[in-house]
Amino acid sequence: MSKAKTKLTTVNVIENTYKQFRINTIETDGVNFQKLVNRSLDLYNTNEDFKDMIDNHDVLAVSGSRF
Repeated sequence: MSKAKTKLTTVNVIENTYKQFRINTIETDGVNFQKLVNRSLDLYNTNEDFKDMIDNHDVLAVSGSRF
């Protein structure tokens, strides 16, 4: 199997949300931030229910926020 082509990118994340993710995953070896992002992108591109859920998730929306 050949190695997947990757794209290095920089994203800004909400600090408290990222800290909570780190707390939730500190004791597991299964999920890290890179896996989360890649799996989320794949699901967004291939799963209409997931895409709708993400598109309609507005809990993080703060007035004037791009998140």
